[in-house]
Amino acid sequence: MRLLTIAKYLVFVIIGIFAILFVLNFTHIYQAKELEYGVTFSSKQSTDLGLDWKKVYEDMLDDLQVKKLRLPAYWDQLEPSANTYDWTDLDWQVSEATKRNVDLILVVGQRVPRWPECHIPTWVNKNDQAGRETAVLNYITQTVNRYKNNPNVRYWQVENEPFLIHFGTCPAFNVNFLDQEIALVKSLDTKPIIVTDSGELSLWVHAARRADIFGSTMYRDTYSQFLHSYIHYPISPAFFRIKKNFASLFAHPQDWIVVELQGEPWGREAYQTLSQTEREQTMTPAKFKDTISFIQQTGFKTFYWWGVEYWYWEKTKNNNPFYWDTAKKLFQHTYDQ
Repeated sequence: MRLLTIAKYLVFVIIGIFAILFVLNFTHIYQAKELEYGVTFSSKQSTDLGLDWKKVYEDMLDDLQVKKLRLPAYWDQLEPSANTYDWTDLDWQVSEATKRNVDLILVVGQRVPRWPECHIPTWVNKNDQAGRETAVLNYITQTVNRYKNNPNVRYWQVENEPFLIHFGTCPAFNVNFLDQEIALVKSLDTKPIIVTDSGELSLWVHAARRADIFGSTMYRDTYSQFLHSYIHYPISPAFFRIKKNFASLFAHPQDWIVVELQGEPWGREAYQTLSQTEREQTMTPAKFKDTISFIQQTGFKTFYWWGVEYWYWEKTKNNNPFYWDTAKKLFQHTYDQ
């Protein structure tokens, strides 16, 4: 009799779990033509690939016709020595995008896109936490004040995946300092704040609670340093729909976007040092096209691709225009599955 009672409880629990998952899985599914695309551009990454980064940038704007763009404000480039700023390169990027009426996300903080994640000037004493944090706040103040009156700078992203503490070469994470950075940007400008988090390795709640707009990453094929092998995440689009709806129970940002959508290989080391065979462990034309189909079912509408420098490198260095040409169709709304 007691076993029967326990069995009944288990049945009710299982039914309850499935009911919750069903509710959390419910969301709007976008058609391909409804999706909006942007990219993250890194002058550092372009240079590391042996490319003329300004040429890549101009072709991205004029040939691909990108209209949504995320730009890192690299602290080590902007403030090469204490209290001495060099705005030349970022001014040029912002100006060229503004000429073409491109919507911009500027990423500020010590942790911004591309390895080693934290781009801290060499003059900063990383062991002096108070001094470093004061210097970060000063650089953020200078950057926000310089670009806040540009109407094409639509959003500020504060730090990049700050809660992904085991990835990158960075000082110890201080959540109170993150809150201080966000409060500073809000005090300087009224534009929405984007806070980002890992799509696969986080529940999003902590980041989403702090965000006007929450930005997730979305990677499906990577190299695991922990497992020492290539992995394909065994997840479906419902994984992201459920996470979004779950996080919505605790956080209420204005919008949810994918701020990094995998469009390049993720190897055991920089992909330009790998053979084509190893690059194809995590990125092929088939994987790229499958990603386009995958994202339509995730419940997100806006996707910033990660890999525009790779597409250009493949086209110009390896005579492989597939990624560039396919992305061009996406941005110009002529892509036909």
